[in-house]
Amino acid sequence: MKILIADHVDDCCGNILRERGFVVDYSPGASGEQLFEKIADADGLIVRSATKVTAEVMARALKLKVVGRAGAGVDNIDVAAAIKRGIAVFNAAAANTLSASEHTLALMLALAREIPRANLSLAQGKWNRSAFQGVELFGKILGIIGLGKIGRAVAARSQAFGMEVIAFDPLIGPEVFANAGVESCTLNDLIRRSDFITIHAPFSGDTKYLIGEAQFRICKPSLRIINTARGGIIDELALYQALKDGRVTGAAIDVFEKEPPGDLPLLKLENVVATPHLGANTVEAQRRVAEEIARSVADFLLNKKVDNIVNPDVSNS
Repeated sequence: MKILIADHVDDCCGNILRERGFVVDYSPGASGEQLFEKIADADGLIVRSATKVTAEVMARALKLKVVGRAGAGVDNIDVAAAIKRGIAVFNAAAANTLSASEHTLALMLALAREIPRANLSLAQGKWNRSAFQGVELFGKILGIIGLGKIGRAVAARSQAFGMEVIAFDPLIGPEVFANAGVESCTLNDLIRRSDFITIHAPFSGDTKYLIGEAQFRICKPSLRIINTARGGIIDELALYQALKDGRVTGAAIDVFEKEPPGDLPLLKLENVVATPHLGANTVEAQRRVAEEIARSVADFLLNKKVDNIVNPDVSNS
């Protein structure tokens, strides 16, 4: 059986698949007609976020049985089309938890202590300590939107700084909140009370612009907001205006509605810290996601194992 790897993944992914008897076509960057040609006889497809696995792509893949996403989200995969075609979809949801949670804390600290601006100032030959007075994390209220694996990892690390952690997640049961030592609250309550907010929810129709103008009208003016989850959960235009008007003190953004974001006005504000979608971009995380998705795809094709499957109904059809 043939597996097409259409995006850049760690070499261990292809090595694991070859060891288990698969023919591997490693073609990162394949797109358009080249992608259609390569996927025509593929039994499995592995992607990261660059390749868009649309209904048209799947229609060209006459033998395709499984799509694996070497990462947490599947927003670049048309899962509904996969269900119609009987194609299983897998992701590596847990493999980047540590890296994503650490990056969230890195951005939170950079935002709290104005590290990027201070570094730039010093590089320009200035010594202006009074211009960069930060705040401590200790004693602050952190609001977490989405208390999944990454959200809980962020909660534990934030509690080590002495932060009080509250969270909004209608899909998580009270026992999870209790075990994490996190208070459950409504979204509006979280917005009103938090000194810092960090987002760890998937992007969907329900979460698009979950944070927008209405939320920025009721938050503390001292709020600092962090997003390492998915672009589009925060309304970028509303955030830009709230930062300019002083209704929000600062933002740290790793993900954008459009990637790359191009000439985005938000990125020109001094009170914004931004990184180019680096949440899972560590050596360790990339190796883990590559290993996990290779094993999931191989186990499904060889043994019909369905750990980490996104659309379980397919495996029963």
